[in-house]
Amino acid sequence: MTSAVRLAVIYYSSTGTNTTVAKEIADTAAKAGAEVRLLRVAELAPRAAVDSNPAWAANADATAGIPEAGPDDMVWADAVIFGTPTRYGNVSSQLKQFLDSLGGLWSEGKLADKVYSGFTSSATLHGGQESTLLALYNTIYHFGGVVVAPGYTDPSKFADGNPYGTSHVDAQGESPVDETTLRAARVQAERVVRLTRALKAGAAAEGG
Repeated sequence: MTSAVRLAVIYYSSTGTNTTVAKEIADTAAKAGAEVRLLRVAELAPRAAVDSNPAWAANADATAGIPEAGPDDMVWADAVIFGTPTRYGNVSSQLKQFLDSLGGLWSEGKLADKVYSGFTSSATLHGGQESTLLALYNTIYHFGGVVVAPGYTDPSKFADGNPYGTSHVDAQGESPVDETTLRAARVQAERVVRLTRALKAGAAAEGG
């Protein structure tokens, strides 16, 4: 068993908000000593739809070099932080498709006993951020995973106000990711790494 925490940050972003948060989480986790894979899920929308929105097209081009997540990344990881924009109070179809592709690993028990957490964004205030993360965590319960949410474990959480995970309101692109959101991302990443490390140490002590 390797001593370093292996963290996969697996996300979907259309116009770039979640890309920014994912990179902050990945960078913070690496600084905390984790081995990190920053991964995006596959785009399902046709390129014509992507190109119809300049911000969507720009983000797609800017992140083309980020590897796409696959089942092997889930097996490799000790912890996974998922990111998705909210879609009608639920996870995006792109992330959901990736989750739905993991049935084989789930049936083999290979998704259990890992740490999971999530982050999200919406265009408007009260636009479904909390329900999106709660919906995401329903999947984690089926995995047999350990949900590590940030809670109100740091004073800064009273500024961003979401105990379920980092979230940001981008106001249709008018409100870029700010320091409040970045701070929430750092708190979440550090907490996930710290608790995953503790769980790994406990398992090693028990010979698991």
